[in-house]
Amino acid sequence: MRNSSLFFLCLSTEVLLLGLLLVHASFSESARQETVEEKAAMVKSLKLTDLCLFTEARYTRHLSQADLNTAFQDHPLSLEHFPSGSFTQPPESIRKLP
Repeated sequence: MRNSSLFFLCLSTEVLLLGLLLVHASFSESARQETVEEKAAMVKSLKLTDLCLFTEARYTRHLSQADLNTAFQDHPLSLEHFPSGSFTQPPESIRKLP
């Protein structure tokens, strides 16, 4: 078997698997919608705060509760020393300041 034939066989198999995954996702969407609505009701009734995405620094744990200078609490010109700070953007309210 030539290398190109093997490549196209693998490529067609992967495309078929991707198609099957997309079909499965579309069929199971309605079942998951009920679960999402139940979880949303539970979050509302328990009055939970934002999702904790990172565990390193307090300004990356709850992005909606960070203020302008928490990343520079040690020194005004200090560099970001937590990797999670480079994965997120500041909230819209901070980015639109004059």
